[in-house]
Amino acid sequence: MKHITLIITAIFILAFTAISHAAPAVYFTKDISPAGIMAIYNALGREASGKVAVKLSTGEAGNTHYLSPALIGELVRKVNGTIVECNTAYGGSRASTAMHRQVAEDHGFTKIAAVDIMDEDGDIELPVKGGKHLKFDAVGSHFANYDFVLVLTHFKGHAMGGFGGAIKNISIGIASSRGKVIIHTAGTRESGSIWYDKQDDFLESMAEAAKAISDSLGNGQRIMYISVMNHLSVDCDCDGNPSAPDMHDIGILGSLDPVALDQACVDLVYKAPDGKSLIKRMESRHGIHTLEHAAEIGLGSREYNLVSID
Repeated sequence: MKHITLIITAIFILAFTAISHAAPAVYFTKDISPAGIMAIYNALGREASGKVAVKLSTGEAGNTHYLSPALIGELVRKVNGTIVECNTAYGGSRASTAMHRQVAEDHGFTKIAAVDIMDEDGDIELPVKGGKHLKFDAVGSHFANYDFVLVLTHFKGHAMGGFGGAIKNISIGIASSRGKVIIHTAGTRESGSIWYDKQDDFLESMAEAAKAISDSLGNGQRIMYISVMNHLSVDCDCDGNPSAPDMHDIGILGSLDPVALDQACVDLVYKAPDGKSLIKRMESRHGIHTLEHAAEIGLGSREYNLVSID
């Protein structure tokens, strides 16, 4: 009897360990439509509640690749969300609050929700735990007004990061203008040019800033992530004259783990028969290192379970 009890206990421990270390789910649909994005939201099993910030990119003037308000409008209304952004640190049409609001209106976002430029009144500092480069993440001061963040990301390439996914959206995207300079320069300065010659340090700083956001939201319990893989240009929505996409749309993915989500998106690009240009952009910027560092500091897992809901 004693041996049987020990065996049962061992089996229970092994089963519990397997469950506790299970790879996070990344849900996937090929249906790039309002119904598809709603299905991904529902599959995640987490309700966006309280005062909800919907973090997305409003897109630079001249860009047409950003998430369409027609695509996301139903979900934004369902969660009674406020679309949130912060001003840029590189100039352009979204460098000041007034101009940024105008772009958001021109691109149709004010028709589906209120838009809050979160660093209109300055910024606040969130602590970065366990970072190599950043001690804090400077984010728009209005960030403190929200209970929950729904991260809607247009996955695509990026001139500096290699790709723009969920991690970039909550790090660079939620950072104030000052915070953007801090991230881009790996904590070496707080104003001036965003250009910096230590690429891996910049990529690691993005991961560290994203970790600060997740930590501030109940250690990731008050945030969720949905990424749309369409209009897959090698250039970011922050580019007013982006390269035309030369690969087919892939689908919509969602997860409660931003590292798993970004890794799944990257993997789908590698699996695509026409992903050569975007792969070249990602590899030329060593973009995968953002995910390597994010996993190392505990933001999430690069292992995942891809679950089709089609």
